[in-house]
Amino acid sequence: IRFLGPIGVLGVLAIAIVFASLNGGQRVTLDLGLFVLHGVPVTLVAFGGLFAGMLVMLVAGIRTDLKVRQILRQRLAEEDREERELHDETQRDLFDPAPPTPALPEPSTDEPGGPMA
Repeated sequence: IRFLGPIGVLGVLAIAIVFASLNGGQRVTLDLGLFVLHGVPVTLVAFGGLFAGMLVMLVAGIRTDLKVRQILRQRLAEEDREERELHDETQRDLFDPAPPTPALPEPSTDEPGGPMA
């Protein structure tokens, strides 16, 4: 299955080479609507059509890919928002941002030298 793609590409390339070699001398008239081209090699017409098809598929693929990326971005933002709304009281951070400072003992009134001495 891994080599199926490269084998397909090589197959299309082989067919194109055989087609070009068998039809190298053939010329056709190409009517494009606005103007007519006479004596165009049939291989140029075939490869031009192949190239145009690949270009159309590339543009269609890019549009589809951008739509899918937008949908995934929206889902990710929605999931992130939902996770932020949930708050677990039992959850603790591994490292507290500021460790608590130890409280100083208050002087007692019983000791000599205290505030009432």
